[in-house]
Amino acid sequence: MAATPTPSQLGQIEQNPYKADFPLLANNPELVFLDSAATAQRPAAVLDAQRSFYETMNANPLRGLYRLSVEATQAIDAARAHIASFIGATDDADKPQKNAIVFTRNASEALNLLARTLPQVVELGPGDDVVISIMEHHSNLIPWQQVCAATGANLVYLRPDEDFCITNAEIEAKIGPHAKIVSVTHVSNVLGVANDVAAIAARAHEVGALCIADGAQSVPHVSVNVRELGCDFLAFSAHKMGGPLGIGVLWGKPELLDAMPPFLTGGEMIDSVTETDAVWSPVPQKFEAGTQDAAGSYATDACLSYLQQLGMDKIEERERLLAAYLCERLQEKDYITIVGPSQPERHIGAVSFDVAGVHPHDVASILDMQGICIRAGHHCAQPLLSYLGWHSTCRASVAFYNDKSDIDRLADGLDQVWGIFNGSR
Repeated sequence: MAATPTPSQLGQIEQNPYKADFPLLANNPELVFLDSAATAQRPAAVLDAQRSFYETMNANPLRGLYRLSVEATQAIDAARAHIASFIGATDDADKPQKNAIVFTRNASEALNLLARTLPQVVELGPGDDVVISIMEHHSNLIPWQQVCAATGANLVYLRPDEDFCITNAEIEAKIGPHAKIVSVTHVSNVLGVANDVAAIAARAHEVGALCIADGAQSVPHVSVNVRELGCDFLAFSAHKMGGPLGIGVLWGKPELLDAMPPFLTGGEMIDSVTETDAVWSPVPQKFEAGTQDAAGSYATDACLSYLQQLGMDKIEERERLLAAYLCERLQEKDYITIVGPSQPERHIGAVSFDVAGVHPHDVASILDMQGICIRAGHHCAQPLLSYLGWHSTCRASVAFYNDKSDIDRLADGLDQVWGIFNGSR
């Protein structure tokens, strides 16, 4: 795609048949929501599904032999299969690996689950390396800091070059013979750039390490296939895709999930219990202690159906056009610096920027008075911003339900911000 959208492409993002599907946006036509990297809006199909679960099959899955409980169990089982299919988690016979789908509260919990359990599987200890990137969200950084502090392992950072790219040379240099675990974000929530997870996973496996991909910012925006990525685990959150808050997904290779100890203990994750011992349930129940958010899982299933009905390829193309136009409008303004690659086509969803001499919190607050929602701060990625020489930034992030007018409103709003602090332009 050309760096600057053509008139024909601009016509595509002027039209917006999607906002009507999202009650919050439909009921607030003057709202400009540009913070989907934090959480997406929910389509009516998701809200209806969650309500339908409570109205038609409200029972605890797995724990009852009566009809409601059986139906709830079947619904969650179907959701697992759908999620597995959505991310390409299939076996050699092309059947979805539904039992390799573990429900968590969010991507953060999924990553913490791995940080608490994988070190025991790989016998992580002094002299070993855990490799992450400097781009990580705190959810994929702090757990590994804690693991390394507890085990004596080294925390090694992959660092991008001046073009915000983790090069093959950097991958080969940092993922060495002492690496045991490599955990990287697929798409940066600050820079919007995609990392070459396939190359990182291949190098990890070459040296005998396991590879985790944080898909929180990629699964909602691009087609993700775990077999093509080559990773051993993938974590993501439903709420960034338009699903409910409070639902996360962990996919892992079945043989690795089988080898891992449970993260939480309690009801439903056991096969049998005596006064002195317990036998764990098989995966995925082994990692799902207590009552799960069954309605949320059911609504996540509906979210995937909605996205697939629209077509992930169409969603991806529309969002790339929106991101390109967003970069174009920001680059027009001499008082704005984009924090990230200058090439618009490299931004997936998110574009971070600085307004010269104006604190990001002031920018966001003034825009909010105009009904424009953006993010301001360190975006739960303080080490990355420090590495790049920034304390905080503004961030606008698009989803397919945005359109050209949203970005034009942002551009006009930024001119007003600048005018407040520097006089009219």
